[in-house]
Amino acid sequence: MTAEGEKRSRLYTRTGDSGRTGLADGRRLRKSHPRVVALGAVDELNAQLGLVLALDERGVAKPILEPIQHRLFELGAVLAGVGDVTRLDPGWIESRIDRLDAALKPLRTFILPGGSPAAAQCHVARAVCRRAERAVVELTCREPMPRQVLVFLNRLSDLLFVVARTLNREAGVRERPWQA
Repeated sequence: MTAEGEKRSRLYTRTGDSGRTGLADGRRLRKSHPRVVALGAVDELNAQLGLVLALDERGVAKPILEPIQHRLFELGAVLAGVGDVTRLDPGWIESRIDRLDAALKPLRTFILPGGSPAAAQCHVARAVCRRAERAVVELTCREPMPRQVLVFLNRLSDLLFVVARTLNREAGVRERPWQA
């Protein structure tokens, strides 16, 4: 019982001990199933965004990444078989990319990931986003998936690149160009 007299649910259920997990729609799948792998990658991406926000002392990324975190939960629901894609709007992401990118110097070469701690972490999140996208592509080879899921993840990785650049600019950290 909690202090308020409510019964607490256990965090461990033991139902996954056999290497299978349950989805929101009631199905049980191997933890290595492409759907579960995609769910895990999206969950990891959301955790990475939480770390970006924790490192972003000025709160530059908060108005952009907090809504994305909520949308990633909605994306997870879609992957779990019970969600709706209506809030996975690539136009919402594109408008933020355009606004942030307009305030940045145009790129003339590739840049190395890194910079301020928050920006470096945002680059890690971008790479995890690309992995999540690849996991969803693999899933679509087995099962139909709304196109909007892939478009959302593809745009999100672009947004994370621009957010990383913005975080570096706000921290006064110069971008390091790739040298061939």
